[in-house]
Amino acid sequence: MSSSASSVVNGGISFWYADDGLPAVREPLSQDASADVVIVGGGYTGLWTAYYLKKAAPFLRITVLEQKFCGYGASGRNGGWLYNGVAGRDRYAKLHGREAAVRLQQAMNHTVAEVVAVAGAEGIEADVHRGGVLEVATTPAQLARLRALHEHELAFGETDRELYGARETAERIRVADAVGSAWTPHGARLHPVKLAKGLAAVVEGLGVTIHESTPVTEIRPKHAVTPYGTVRAPYVLRCTEGFTASLKGQRRTWLPMNSSMIATEPLAEEQWAAIGWDGRETLGDMAHAYMYAQRTADGRIALGGRGVPYRFGSRTDNDGRTQAATVEALREILTRFFPSLAGTRVTHAWSGVLGVPRDWCATVTLDRSTGLGWAGGYVGSGVATANLAARTLRDLVQRDSGQGGRTELTELPWVNHKVRRWEPEPFRWLGVQGMYATYRAADRRERLRPGLASSRLAKVADRVAGRH
Repeated sequence: MSSSASSVVNGGISFWYADDGLPAVREPLSQDASADVVIVGGGYTGLWTAYYLKKAAPFLRITVLEQKFCGYGASGRNGGWLYNGVAGRDRYAKLHGREAAVRLQQAMNHTVAEVVAVAGAEGIEADVHRGGVLEVATTPAQLARLRALHEHELAFGETDRELYGARETAERIRVADAVGSAWTPHGARLHPVKLAKGLAAVVEGLGVTIHESTPVTEIRPKHAVTPYGTVRAPYVLRCTEGFTASLKGQRRTWLPMNSSMIATEPLAEEQWAAIGWDGRETLGDMAHAYMYAQRTADGRIALGGRGVPYRFGSRTDNDGRTQAATVEALREILTRFFPSLAGTRVTHAWSGVLGVPRDWCATVTLDRSTGLGWAGGYVGSGVATANLAARTLRDLVQRDSGQGGRTELTELPWVNHKVRRWEPEPFRWLGVQGMYATYRAADRRERLRPGLASSRLAKVADRVAGRH
């Protein structure tokens, strides 16, 4: 028997918090204050930025302001994919040349190792398993896209990738109807909340001030304004990702895209024996509305994808509650991939938002005339990208303050990239709803009418989205 909707823990932020427990919330800001650097947002980007800045310049007075608690947003709700994908690489190749985009990709490849190394050095136990990333194809059209992706990645210097046929794929993991897969070593599974909690504790131990339950309502040069006081600093860094739209004047900057997840009960040994997945790779597919999954340290499958992709007016949820139809859709993906799990209980469901720029390009910026900086727009690849962004923000601040010069990171093509704002409502809502309805229709068509060509519907959706 499959689990009923009433038996699923729905919301509660995420399964990762149900597993590891909610943190004790740090004290909010109580009055006006000053700092050398104020960081708005206590997720991965903000915490990594505080970490690297404090390590580089221990004398800096750094304050992090977080509206709920560190890791409340995407950093505590994601799929635990630490991998080398970066949003916008192909566009950066068109704008700045292939060599610049290759440098960005190489930096991302290194970032996976960087996160693993720092977590180990700082004693952060985050259930890291470096098994790489396996992306499977289950239709002829998906297989054609997979092979094209593999060749494309090789052209960007990722020469350690491997392409598998159906038999080799089944030796790694037995996904129903899998006709091929591609694997890259530049990926790891981790427990998102353990990483966020551990990083916050390390940062605080270095002497960084963290104020939680302190929503920032407005950012302006040298000021971060909250209901409890204003923090003044020469540098104000916005690290708010999918929650950026809640700031004054930022409603159309990045679109908060919703992604949802489920987690199963722990599987029995015989169930794992039937599935395989001994390498504990992070698992994805080549559908247009793709899925992502991991084998957790306690033997569950945590699987995600798009449910209700966007809420009118760039609204975000509070506790991650997910619609019953989305939970069922994700359960359907689980059992389509692994039919033997049809009777397995889904114990948790949750949602979170990720930041999507209008051109789908992640960016890092420091405006030297105002001291305002920001990083984000990761489009779902933030677990690793946030680390690279943070190290880049560190170098930009050090360069601007005279503590350093140009570095390899400050010269990457995503630095100071400018992008137009999203359309006003209702066009924003209509566009996103239409885009994902079209992607899902394209996936259905490819499953029901197998052919080598990708559905033309997906190409229409890509144009609407501005992804190409």
